[in-house]
Amino acid sequence: MRVILRSNDPVRLSFLMALLRDAGVRCVLLDGHISAVEGGIGAFPRRLAVADEDERQARRVLAEAGEG
Repeated sequence: MRVILRSNDPVRLSFLMALLRDAGVRCVLLDGHISAVEGGIGAFPRRLAVADEDERQARRVLAEAGEG
């Protein structure tokens, strides 16, 4: 797995995950449940990860969306 993005913004992460899935790239949100531990203060960024073999395509999809 390769982490391709870190963010504290759940809306942005949800949007980017939808873009990747629409492009056929399987992705995983890591640290998604840490907000329960941190109290929602946004101290720990969530990580968006893809399989090693999908990294190039995922980065291209994000770049085309202005997130590169």
